[in-house]
Amino acid sequence: MICAFTPRPDRAAEIMRRSAAWAFRCLTLRRLAAGLVVVALCAGPICQARADELARANAAYARGDYVSAVKLLMPLALRGNAGAQASLGFMYENGYGAPQAYDAAADLYVQAATRGNPFGQAMLGLMYDKGHGVPQDFVMAYKWLDLAAARAPQRQRDYFLRLRNAVASKMSPAQISAGQRLALFWAPGRP
Repeated sequence: MICAFTPRPDRAAEIMRRSAAWAFRCLTLRRLAAGLVVVALCAGPICQARADELARANAAYARGDYVSAVKLLMPLALRGNAGAQASLGFMYENGYGAPQAYDAAADLYVQAATRGNPFGQAMLGLMYDKGHGVPQDFVMAYKWLDLAAARAPQRQRDYFLRLRNAVASKMSPAQISAGQRLALFWAPGRP
């Protein structure tokens, strides 16, 4: 007679298979967790390295080494760094370390502005005001300068407001209203 507590041979094999599968899942989850910890620890230095690259580019610009600044900013801009895109756009607009190219500058400003970078938004607004690299459009200029003023730190806000108001002095009340409406309904990621 078989005892009720003695597992049958086929049942014992099933229990062993389930135990092995459970142990394998636990091991896999531990490895996955360890991998996520490694990725999290590595992500900090990567962000720090990007910040260091941007700081080195700004330092090169401050020294007047514009060619080095462009070389440092280019990979960051290509990876989608809005600050690098705005700075590189400024360098293309003014011909610092790169040929003066309003179209390239406007494109870089658009990328930075749609990511919510206040400097990129302000510079794009000025490009629309002047018609450099984009068609001259005071409504769009007002929109981007208004957004820049709304998102900028206090020390830049007043300057961007003065620029916006200078553009507004060339506009009708209906155009100003249209620019305000565009700024009001704008969301990051949209031109």
